[in-house]
This record gives sequence, C-alpha cells and structure tokens, in this order.
Amino acid sequence: MSSSNSFFQKPRALLKPVAAALLGAFLLQACTEAAAPNVAQGAAPAPVEVGVVTLAPQQITLNTELPGRTVAWQLAEIRPQVGGIILKRLFTEGADVKAGDTLYQIDPATFAAAKQSAAAALARANANLQQAAAKASRYQKMIQQRLISQQDFDEVAAQHEQAKADVLAAKAQLQSAQIQLDYSKVTAPINGRIGKSAVTAGALVSANQAQALAVVQQLDPIYVEVTQSSAELLKLKQALASGALGAAGTAVSLQLEDGSTYQHKGRLQFSEVSVDASTGSVVLRAEFANPDQLLLPGMYVRATLETGINTAAILAPQRGISRNAKGEATALVVNAAGTVEPRLVKASRTVSVNGGAADQWLVEEGLAAGDQLIVEGLQKVRPGAPAKAVPFNAAVNSATATNPAPAGQNKATGAN
Repeated sequence: MSSSNSFFQKPRALLKPVAAALLGAFLLQACTEAAAPNVAQGAAPAPVEVGVVTLAPQQITLNTELPGRTVAWQLAEIRPQVGGIILKRLFTEGADVKAGDTLYQIDPATFAAAKQSAAAALARANANLQQAAAKASRYQKMIQQRLISQQDFDEVAAQHEQAKADVLAAKAQLQSAQIQLDYSKVTAPINGRIGKSAVTAGALVSANQAQALAVVQQLDPIYVEVTQSSAELLKLKQALASGALGAAGTAVSLQLEDGSTYQHKGRLQFSEVSVDASTGSVVLRAEFANPDQLLLPGMYVRATLETGINTAAILAPQRGISRNAKGEATALVVNAAGTVEPRLVKASRTVSVNGGAADQWLVEEGLAAGDQLIVEGLQKVRPGAPAKAVPFNAAVNSATATNPAPAGQNKATGAN
C-alpha cells in the first residue's frame, strides 16, 4: 500500500507547477487585452509647447555697407612754369598752406633782365608814337589847306597807326616778361596740406616738367569713394521704380579701419555714369566734413549707405531660420490647425532693429504677416506634429523659472 500511494502522489506534485504556469499566462493575456484600449487611445501624442514669434510688417530703412577709400577733396601737383635754379624752399613739409603762398623761389635774374628790356622797348615805342602823332597833326592841317598831296597825308597817317601798334606790342612784351618774373615764385594754387618736397635748393627745374615739386591736398571736406556692383545697383533701381522700396535719404555713415564709427555723417554726391569693365562695379562718391583732419587720403573705410525704405518688411529672428541639406533657408511655423508646417524661405540680408545687432533676416518669400514662427523648441517638433504656440518671451520665462540659468550666464531673451 505504501508503494502505491507514493505512485499517485508524484503526478499530483507535477500538476501544481503546470497549473501555476497556466494561471499566469491567463492573467497576462487578460491584462494585455484590458490595456489594449488604453494604448489605442494614447496613440495621438499631446501637443508640444514651442516658443513662437508672430510676424508683423515693419517699416525699415535698408542700408548697404560698401568698402572704399578716402580721396582728397582737391589735389594740386606743384610744377614750375619757368626753368631755372631753385634758390630756396619757403614752406615746411607737412604744414598747411594757403592759396598764393610762395613755395619755391627760382632764380629771377634772367626774368628781371627780360622785363627791363621789354620796358625799354615800350619807352622807345611811346617816343615814336609821340613823334608820329605830332607829324600826323601837322599834316592834317596842311591837307585841309591843300598844301600837300593826299598820298603824303596817307603815308603819315599810316605811320601814326603803326606807332600805336608798336606801343601795344611793347606793352604785351612787358606783360609777358612780368609774368615770367612772377612765375619764378612758385605759389600754392589751393588751400591745403603740403607733403614732402621732391627737390632742394640748388636743383635745376624746367617748365612743365613731369616730376612734381610737391603735392598740396585739401582735406576738409574729404571724399570717400566706394564701389558697388552694377547688378546690385540695377536691382535697387528696379525696386525703387516698381514702388517696392521708397526713396531714402543720401546720408552716409563711416566705419574706420580700427572699427570705430566716424563722428560726422556724410552725404552721397554722385555715382559714376559708366561701369568698370574689369570689375563690373560702379564708383559712388560721398563727401564728409573733416575738421580735425582725422581722415587722410588713401585710408580704407567701410561706408554704410541708405539705399531705400521698405514700408512692409517681414523680419524673422535668425534663430528661427535654418538651412537644409541643399543649403536652402527653411523655417517651421505653427499653422491655424495647430500643427508644425515647414516653409522654404528666401532671406536676402540681415538687418538691425533700433540700432541693435543685425540679428533679423529680411524675408522676401516664404513667410507672411501673421505667421507664428517657431524660435524655441525646434529640436522637439517635426513637420506635421501638433504643437502649442506660446509667445517666445513667455516660453523663456517659464523655462528659466523651472531651470534657472547657472550663475555667470546671461538668460535668453526673445526678439520683439
């Protein structure tokens, strides 16, 4: 009996683990079926909160920054008009000179002698004129009394006129000699600052020589010449003609070589009437006051010109514009349905608002007034996904309230 009881007890012991396994499988299936409806209901994820900027048209003045060089307002190369030996130099190199100041003295001896000779010739001509005039007066009376022939009177009258002409010629020769004598003093033709002298006392110079003795440059006011591509100039003129841009002023600001801003504003004077065939650019010239003579000819500068006024500009913060694999500008907006919508954007330039940093893109295509541009949370959303649009500043404030920025770091601020 004992052996038979043990035979029946072994199957019962084997059934207990099998029953436990079957019961566990049944419970797991029941839980899975009960949870299935909940999973189906959660298939649509909750909208992600993103910071947006609602775009609105603004009036802005478009500026163009162009490289350029400073050019003297007037420049005069000093050359002698007569030949001779330079006796002395009468100016200080690098000093300011006025028009009419004597710069060099050329030996005047030969010119003074020529003047004296011309003066003597004039005196002789005057004496001959007096004699011819007296003779003509006598013959005038004699012809009236018919004491001489008409031929004799005509000859005397002709001699009188010739004497008058001789006097005029002598006066001209004397004036020419005086001019030559005056030219022995080389003077400054304009007001300005004179550079270094190319000759010293004792040098032999000739009239109208190729080498300049010195150069005088007028520095106040001063010109700034910049170059602009003909394509950009043509695009600007077309925009002005179509009314897309309004006409701006002619004010020009200047940035110096060290990065500082020149304190005086300039005015655009003219643009060249022809295009440089080698560079495809046009020269523009602006005039600046230079009372302290801080600007010197040949300095490299960057000029900012007001090119037009856009009365309905769409500006997008730079952080809201990215590039795709093709290099195209893209943006994400929250549309009216509350989903993320991708846009291809044409942004031509960056601009600054209220004199701040140039952190705004000027959008020409792809975005319009009223669009909600995503600028915060771009990494959390994808095109077509639902999103909850929150004004950018509010989104930043809530984020910084829960996760304050570490000490020493600036908090993010939104664009207006």
